[in-house]
Amino acid sequence: MRRLLLLLVLAIPIQAAPLAKATFAGGCFWCMEPPFEKLAGVVSVVSGYTGGTTENPTYEQVSLGGTGHREAVEVTYDPAKVTYGQLVDVFWRNVDPLDPSGQFCDKGQQYLAAIYWHDAEQRRIAELSLRNVKKRFSADVQTDVFPATRFYRAEEYHQDYYKKNPIRYRFYRAGCGRDARLKSVWGK
Repeated sequence: MRRLLLLLVLAIPIQAAPLAKATFAGGCFWCMEPPFEKLAGVVSVVSGYTGGTTENPTYEQVSLGGTGHREAVEVTYDPAKVTYGQLVDVFWRNVDPLDPSGQFCDKGQQYLAAIYWHDAEQRRIAELSLRNVKKRFSADVQTDVFPATRFYRAEEYHQDYYKKNPIRYRFYRAGCGRDARLKSVWGK
């Protein structure tokens, strides 16, 4: 009887917990991929555009401004392995929340920082984190929290740019002063 029960239990398919999505705009999407990709529980990180009105925008359209889109990353993750709150913490540590005109050397609406929430719980966590960050700084925090809208995948050459073009990526990141500014804002 036990053997029969064991066989029956083993025959029942175990459903994996559903994956979730998180969307963050933090300036250049090339620089936002690496910190999320190295987290256990993150399944994929895709560079793209969100928040605007232009359908199927191209990099050229978004980078010129006027589409309303921001460069962003869409993170697919396993909530059983990494929490949305942990993702939000990684987001904050990789943006300058005080810059009203973009991020680092990239200026314009398309480079402004934002958290895009996908459900009520993400909204609650994002808004709470924003309140906490505002308490930390005496200057105005310039990061937005919005409901997620349609996400458009960026062109293939932008995906995993830091892996495909490691030398160019390092020069860009250093030349933009990203790491130095992050250190001055957040410390070590």
